[in-house]
Amino acid sequence: MADNISSGASERLYLPPAAPNDNHGHTTASWTLVVLVLIGVAIAAGAVVASLPWLFWVGMGVVALGVVSGKVLQVLGHGQPSEAERAQA
Repeated sequence: MADNISSGASERLYLPPAAPNDNHGHTTASWTLVVLVLIGVAIAAGAVVASLPWLFWVGMGVVALGVVSGKVLQVLGHGQPSEAERAQA
């Protein structure tokens, strides 16, 4: 019953500068990265099973290509906007 009594201390509330993204990462950059990484890992796994070292490294190259292309697409504006970009909108 004493929980409802105010102690006189005020509580400050802080709001974020902008609303968070509501797309949950469903962007061209993220989908490109995920698809290429999955393909590369599948190639590399198949190469391990088939005992083909050169094909394993091809798969790892596809993974690296996916990571680089995802970052490039993000920089080109096909990823999630940064907090600064959301604050300006």
